[in-house]
Amino acid sequence: MIAVIAMAIQFVTSGRFNSVSRHLGIDRIMAFHKVAAWWVLLAVLLHPLLYVLPTWFESPALARERLEFYLTSPHYRSGVFAWVAFALLLVTSLLRERLPWRYETWRATHLPLGVVAVMGSVHHALATGRFTAASPLPPFWLTTGAAVAVVVGVLYGWRWFRLHRYPWKLASVSRVADRMWELHVEPTPRTPSLAYRAGQFVWLTVGRRRFPLFDHPFSLSNSPRDPGVKLIIKEAGDFTSTLGALAPGTPLGLDGPYGEFVLEGHDAEAVILIAGGVGIAPILGLLRDMVARGERRPVRLAYAVGAPANFACLGEIEAARARLDLRVHLLSETSGPDYRGEIGLLDRDRLHTLLEGLDPARSVVLMCGPGGMVTAVSDALLDLGMPMHRILYERFDYSTGPSRQDRHRTRRLAAIGGGLAVGVALFALASS
Repeated sequence: MIAVIAMAIQFVTSGRFNSVSRHLGIDRIMAFHKVAAWWVLLAVLLHPLLYVLPTWFESPALARERLEFYLTSPHYRSGVFAWVAFALLLVTSLLRERLPWRYETWRATHLPLGVVAVMGSVHHALATGRFTAASPLPPFWLTTGAAVAVVVGVLYGWRWFRLHRYPWKLASVSRVADRMWELHVEPTPRTPSLAYRAGQFVWLTVGRRRFPLFDHPFSLSNSPRDPGVKLIIKEAGDFTSTLGALAPGTPLGLDGPYGEFVLEGHDAEAVILIAGGVGIAPILGLLRDMVARGERRPVRLAYAVGAPANFACLGEIEAARARLDLRVHLLSETSGPDYRGEIGLLDRDRLHTLLEGLDPARSVVLMCGPGGMVTAVSDALLDLGMPMHRILYERFDYSTGPSRQDRHRTRRLAAIGGGLAVGVALFALASS
């Protein structure tokens, strides 16, 4: 029961429902998604084994016979389908970077496998579960299945309708750095303007392929006070490699806004912005919004890239210094022609310089960049006295190890899972 509930919750906490994700943020949602997936896989794999465990102690041969019957009998087939579907779901997710699949291909398998896992489990519980049949639980299972069906219908039905009913169009595209483009997108006459907060993101689809299966998340890089929408995107795959060649007037679909990578709601005396590579996109949106609002608090910006050619919008960042109490720290891992800035990594010493004159306990950090940088910088900021709840970050990859903040979240989620496991064990003992 708990495993199926957790699977159903994965659909709801996908980040596409602001009423659910408003107070979580995409990083917390991803942490829950990954930790809960392991717990569910464990529960699903143990489910048939635990059923034959008492028999195993009395007769291993009979236990093997029972297990074979569970896995091959048509009576249990929907449960086996659900069992296999979730195992494939997790394995293909873990190996996604190594599989020779396009991103869209992986997503096309992810959703059906998830639906089969939940719906197969619901049918299995209703058709074969003796405990379910002897208790007032059928409405619970039916409600769980209906909830998942509604979520899938909203994501791939209603949102598909909105993407075509209210299209956007590309006004212009300009190169802002090496293999990095800024798209200026405007609503068509019948499309309402997008109400968002600086730092949020949208899901983008291009041309006639305006379907949620083909969308990709990109951060908004302008202020809500500006007309239209701007997105800074780096060429990093099949989809993004073609964006720089799009012609003005190309129809686009925007689904959003989403995310809690925003400045609102944080009581801070100073704002610290940290960007790595294309992570400048939401950071620039926050900076542009602070300029538009006339921000009076001290603002510090650390912008780190792999090579000087990767810096974007430096002229605009420099101009912002005349409008804000802004100090800018530029850092490149390598040197280049005409580059006179600092070379190296955003290490603890440089972060100490960035925080100079500020009270870490009364400041807020908003950071976006590659996973390795985010992990290292987040841990270094904690060492420098920055409270954990004042460090907000979003990553565009999860290929590196967890930060201390990640581990803190994981321990909290693991404690919930452990409590549920204890409850299940006590229930099993009481029922035996």
